[in-house]
Amino acid sequence: MHTPSTDHALPGSGNRLRALLAALVLGAGIGFAVAYLVMEPAAADPPPGRTIVLTPADRAQIAANLAEVQGGPPTQAELGAAIEDRVREEVFYREALRRGLGRGDPVVRKRLARLMEGAAADASDDDPPDQATLRRWLRDHPDRFAQDLRLGFDQVFFETRPRAVVGRALIEGGADWARVGDPSRLPAAFADAGRPAVAREMGEDFAIAIEGLRLGRAWQGPVESTLGWHLVRLRSREPGTIPAFETVRDRVEADWRAATAATRADAAYEALRRRYTVQTGG
Repeated sequence: MHTPSTDHALPGSGNRLRALLAALVLGAGIGFAVAYLVMEPAAADPPPGRTIVLTPADRAQIAANLAEVQGGPPTQAELGAAIEDRVREEVFYREALRRGLGRGDPVVRKRLARLMEGAAADASDDDPPDQATLRRWLRDHPDRFAQDLRLGFDQVFFETRPRAVVGRALIEGGADWARVGDPSRLPAAFADAGRPAVAREMGEDFAIAIEGLRLGRAWQGPVESTLGWHLVRLRSREPGTIPAFETVRDRVEADWRAATAATRADAAYEALRRRYTVQTGG
């Protein structure tokens, strides 16, 4: 197998974008792409942008991915086939860009915009938050890190999300919540339930979700559990013991980054927006 190599290395990120555009090329019709390639005369020296490099790091990553999927190291034949698939994807990706195949497609346009928004937000926050910021975050959001969080809540179970949406409308319209919902072995009321117990009964995602609900008499949701969907009324939330900052620092930083992602994305947009002139006409 021949693997071209010179000066344009495959980027380490953007595989999902490549796959998306490659799929668009294939979906638009391989016959058109092949005909175009056949009609175009071959140049003695490839033009810029048509040299594909697979570095040793690329090959190692491809081999590692194969080993993870297969449960063991790939053979040379399997590795060679996977490398050729990577080159095929890159060829179609670059040709899609050269022909502007995604330029008028709203799906591709939105996908690229979201990818760029995420990249810009990450780039705008290269410096880690200082200790004071993280300590303040832990102090202001103790529920997210408490070791023995206690919750009191009522729940109404539904087998599907659409049924839960209808059930919420019924309850908000005055229906008796105890008579709304699908049969379930779960108790309707949880009093002073520990977070681990809630996670065992309903699933970790459910436990995380209800931690962020508002206290009060209002029904919220639907919230998904391992069993189905629930409307939840959160009556009490006791944080319990907050661990020492040093023991949860990484968790606090991850939580801070996730919660402030929208703010950082807005800041990145404003910085980029200043580089553009927009004419609206009229």
